Amino acid sequence: MIPTQDQSRVFHDLSRTLITILRSPSPSSSSPSLPYDDVAVSVPSMNPAGLASLMLGISMGLMVCGSVTFVIGFMLMPWVLGLMMLVVLVGVVSGVSVIGRWVVESCWESCTNRKDYARVCKDT
Repeated sequence: MIPTQDQSRVFHDLSRTLITILRSPSPSSSSPSLPYDDVAVSVPSMNPAGLASLMLGISMGLMVCGSVTFVIGFMLMPWVLGLMMLVVLVGVVSGVSVIGRWVVESCWESCTNRKDYARVCKDT
């Protein structure tokens, strides 16, 4: 069998199962059939307690997945904060070095542009 046929058969079976589970019982027909199926299939309908149990299971699964995601995020948060503080520290050091370079260059230019260059530079 070709893989696409297997895939379409799996999707067809999954769709039929979901429609069967979520379908409300129809009292008018004794042998319900699905619109895409030529063969009449008699499947017992799900009672309300079974549907409630299914929905409870789905919601519990979603809550567990959400809790696991929260725990992973909670454990990774110190790493994120540490990296953020490192980036801020690098930015502050870079800014201070740019300001320091500007101060040194402006002092050096003012020192070299003076007429009394020899007197100022000899004192230092």
